[in-house]
Amino acid sequence: MRPSITSYINAQTQLSTHRIDKVLELLTGGATIPFIARYRKEMTGSLDETEIGRVAELKKHYEEIIHRQDFILDTIRNQDKLTPELERTILQTMDPAILEDLYLPFKVKRKTRATKAKELGLEPLADALWKQTYEYVDRLVKPYIKDEVPDAEVALQGARDILAERISEDATLRGWLRDTFQRHAHIHSKLVKSKEEDAQKYRDYFEFSEKLASIPSHRLLAILRGEQEGFLRIHVEPDAERTQDQLNRSVCKNRSESAAQVGKAAEDAYKRLLQPSLENELKNVAKDKADTEAIQIFAQNLRALLLAAPLGERRVLAIDPGFRTGCKVALLDRDGTFLHHGTIYPHPPQSNSGEAFQALRHWIDRYSMEAIAIGNGTAGRETLEWLHQSLDSSWRERIYLVSESGASIYSASEVAREEFPDLDLTVRGAISIGRRLKDPLAELIKIDPKSIGVGQYQHDVNQKALKDKLDREVEFCVNQVGINLNTASRQLLTYVSGLGPVIAENIVQYRMEHGAFRDKATLLKVAKLGPKAYEQCAGFLRIRDAANPLDNTGVHPERYELVRKMASDQHTDLHGLLHDGGKLKSIELAHYTSAEVGLPTLKDIVRELEKPGLDPRGEAAPPEFAAHIRSIDDLQPGMVLPGVVNNITQFGAFIDLGIKESGLVHLSQMADRYIKHPEEVVSLQQQVTVKILDIDHARKRISLTMKGL
Repeated sequence: MRPSITSYINAQTQLSTHRIDKVLELLTGGATIPFIARYRKEMTGSLDETEIGRVAELKKHYEEIIHRQDFILDTIRNQDKLTPELERTILQTMDPAILEDLYLPFKVKRKTRATKAKELGLEPLADALWKQTYEYVDRLVKPYIKDEVPDAEVALQGARDILAERISEDATLRGWLRDTFQRHAHIHSKLVKSKEEDAQKYRDYFEFSEKLASIPSHRLLAILRGEQEGFLRIHVEPDAERTQDQLNRSVCKNRSESAAQVGKAAEDAYKRLLQPSLENELKNVAKDKADTEAIQIFAQNLRALLLAAPLGERRVLAIDPGFRTGCKVALLDRDGTFLHHGTIYPHPPQSNSGEAFQALRHWIDRYSMEAIAIGNGTAGRETLEWLHQSLDSSWRERIYLVSESGASIYSASEVAREEFPDLDLTVRGAISIGRRLKDPLAELIKIDPKSIGVGQYQHDVNQKALKDKLDREVEFCVNQVGINLNTASRQLLTYVSGLGPVIAENIVQYRMEHGAFRDKATLLKVAKLGPKAYEQCAGFLRIRDAANPLDNTGVHPERYELVRKMASDQHTDLHGLLHDGGKLKSIELAHYTSAEVGLPTLKDIVRELEKPGLDPRGEAAPPEFAAHIRSIDDLQPGMVLPGVVNNITQFGAFIDLGIKESGLVHLSQMADRYIKHPEEVVSLQQQVTVKILDIDHARKRISLTMKGL
């Protein structure tokens, strides 16, 4: 009997079987991970999104393994080679690698040296040698010398080929050898000699060796990229001589002439079949592990970026800065509506600072601008300094540098063309910069997450795994924040629990035809949005100024009647309950528990009632940079400067110092104590203080430290 899905997941996660069963029941019933985590806490014991996501992932893995088991069993059964013992072993094997080991002897192969030898009738000779009796080999081989087998050496070579394949397909030997590789293998890299001039960025790996089990993911991915680009040759193996000796001792029973032939077959099996096969397998496993770590870092950075504090509903003048082509300016209303655009030339070569200021002042006054967003790319810092000098001091706290990462991707995208078909790419870029300041989540959602550029080696990792992980991260952020049903874009609505692109498009279409939604129940009139989708999405949507104030909270409609009961017990209505902190605090939650609703859900409800419509992300604040630092040439070792974390990798954090080049705080320079990962100390977009350690002007690299600061 194969293990149950519950026991399989339990072995991987140590979650209780009851919790696992409930999550599986909900997932099978069509519930989404955000919905389960937020609104079914009593069923799951308050598992969070990560734990529920892990169960969902393992459910998929289990189903894939079961499918593979069934295929293997059918294949072997059709060959009339399936024994009860083998069937039992296959059904109990949940490790994909071991499962493939069991299947290997029965796998339909292309013609090999062993199959050719079998066709020559040499398999009985191989069987005789395998017994390793003390008979002389020339006596064993003599009957096989005939026709296409002209002499003893040809016969013995054929028999050894059969034995080599047999050894390489032995599941027990492969398992032992795999364990040896996993524990002791080193990855070795060497320069492809003819490529030295072009391979300089990989010079650290021209003659390199490190234990595969402990190599950091960023280093492995760099080496693999060097191999892919043709600059490095890679070899993965434990100590070859020792491993070969151990293999020989495993298969050779004595010192007979037959055993010597088996030993030769074992050497051939290792060098020609086992070592290349396990090297590829281990490289793939190590790559998958490195991918997982890199993807996790990318996802954490993306989450921090998407959950960055928004400026909110203010009129924003957005600038996509530039020198020669000028600064593109876009003006946005409080709801993000595009109002006007223009171009100014405050910087060289035109240097029309006075004219640029007059235009800027005119736009600010005419459109009642309340904040300014500046892209942080080329000419960004110069534009910031120009504005600080040109505008009065009341503007200093209302001017923001905004990340441009991915803005050019958005500008040329189908989404941008749909929104602004008549505008130039650069104007679209300025609009995106302004909207990012107003609401990072709503704007960044329109860009392929991997184009945002917060991570390491995002183009080298498994692209499907990256997309799946980032999509889940976006979904988490969207549902954690909650979405304004009447202003959300189609792209934003797509990530709301239970919706997807088709229903999201239908919601936008319904809004255009019938006007703003007045209550959540009206969602049921949207095409293809049935009761199940409504159950999944309703709690994550908000309607401002709705007749029912609960429609602007994260309280799920299925609990509205419960909240009305709370209000009635407090001798007030819903509006009175939401605006009276004293009444909320006096609610005895234990009085409202039931078989379906426990204290976790009741506490969530009260938290929502305490802050109806409040954005959990806080409010944006302008970053602080040293006013006298404008380029890398202004830096000196020993300087202590403010900065902002703009990327986190496994090996450290990159810091925006307000100039073109970001500085790196290596992991070893982040704290006065030992840390395993930068996120133990910093988070994306955090304001930090750093000290300059070294400046490599030739390579535009800045080394920083946070120790002692």
